[in-house]
Amino acid sequence: MSSTYDEGAAMTSQLNPYLAFAGNAREAMEFYQQVFGGDLHLTTFGEFGTEDPALADQIMHGLLRTTSGHVLMASDLPPGVELRRGNGTTISLSGDDADELRGYWQRLSEGGIVALALEKQMWGDEFGQCEDRFGVGWMVNISQPQG
Repeated sequence: MSSTYDEGAAMTSQLNPYLAFAGNAREAMEFYQQVFGGDLHLTTFGEFGTEDPALADQIMHGLLRTTSGHVLMASDLPPGVELRRGNGTTISLSGDDADELRGYWQRLSEGGIVALALEKQMWGDEFGQCEDRFGVGWMVNISQPQG
C-alpha cells in the first residue's frame, strides 16, 4: 500500500488520523467520502474470518484517500471495548483554498455542534471549530493570501 494518494510517489513515513467508532464506522467513512471525495476501502471483520455474526459486518479497517491527498483511517471497536470520547483529539484542516475549506466546513458542521463559527480571527485567518454528527472534532483554518 502506497503511503500517498499518488500511487507512484514514494514516502518513508506518514502521519494521519485513525478514528474508532462503536458500530457506525461504515456510515462515518461514507460520510467523510461525501465530504472530501476520493477512494474509500472498507474491510469487515467477516472478511478476515470472524465467526461472530454480530461482528461480521463491522469495519475492521477503513481507509479513505481523498482527491487532495489526505488520508483518514477508521474502524469499529470489537465487542467488549468501550468507546470513550474526549477532547484530546481534533482533526485540523488548513490551507489557502478558501472555497474547498469552506465546503468541508459546511458539510462537517451540518448536523454537528459548532464550538466556534468559521470567521476571521485576531491572527488574520478564518478559523472555526466544530464536532461533526459522529462526535469527531474538526478545526478549519483558512490562511489569508500573503502579499
